[in-house]
Amino acid sequence: MTGKTPKPHPHMDRILRVIDYIHVHAADDFSLDQLADVAAMSRFHWHRVFTAIMGASPAYIIRFVRMHKATMLLLRTDLPIPKIAAHVGYPNDRSFVRVFKDVYGQTPSAFRASGLLGTAPYPNPRGVSIMFNADIQTAPNKRLAALAHRGDYAEGSVAYQKVATIMSTGGHWPQTSGMAGVYYDDPDVTPTEDLRSHAGVLWEGEKVPEGLEEVKLDGGRYAVLHYMGSYAGFGEAYRYLYGPWLSSSQESLRDAPSYEHYLNDPTDTAPAELLTDIYMPLSV
Repeated sequence: MTGKTPKPHPHMDRILRVIDYIHVHAADDFSLDQLADVAAMSRFHWHRVFTAIMGASPAYIIRFVRMHKATMLLLRTDLPIPKIAAHVGYPNDRSFVRVFKDVYGQTPSAFRASGLLGTAPYPNPRGVSIMFNADIQTAPNKRLAALAHRGDYAEGSVAYQKVATIMSTGGHWPQTSGMAGVYYDDPDVTPTEDLRSHAGVLWEGEKVPEGLEEVKLDGGRYAVLHYMGSYAGFGEAYRYLYGPWLSSSQESLRDAPSYEHYLNDPTDTAPAELLTDIYMPLSV
């Protein structure tokens, strides 16, 4: 049976435009009327439609996007807190610190300190200094329902959010086994603007939902690193996997991309408690 391609919500394209706009203009001061204009929807109905589709208000989504960008800046740069606050749309560092502490239970300074201790600075010019838990597994063939992303991997969250929106509005989550991403280039040697990736869900249904593309992941032997912590620390995990782990295991790599399987939800999980399995393909 081929099955019918699931139909998207009639306002899906409008909401996806707004998600793009929020990510690009995270530093701006949003109003409901402004976002209604981006969506090209009536101001009388816009808020209700957005909240029904996203499962959260525009204010909640804006806060999530800003906080995600803030965590990346805290762990990947040495920018002072006031500059980070301005970069993610807060008029002063006091309001930024208050919101950050409300979301993550600690101040930005404490998060930066604990994050660096937990994952090592990013990037780490001294080489890998952290040990991770990794093992070898045989994985089955998998399929993603995904969106392509080009550019900084850390900015790929917009694609994940759009995929999640399509999943939620179409009632597709029961046909998935979590979110995943495929990464085709090494950010240490590839210009940021040329980095290629797919953001999606592990798809177990028939035809993927309209608006997404199918990405096939070959099964076989993989080294699987079980990572706990902020996504900003992935660089250190990859350096361990491709460096000390690969050297000590004497395994050979297969000509296939690595991918990540996200085991919990970053919208309601503290960065330090995020769980991710990183898959590196191995030869037979």
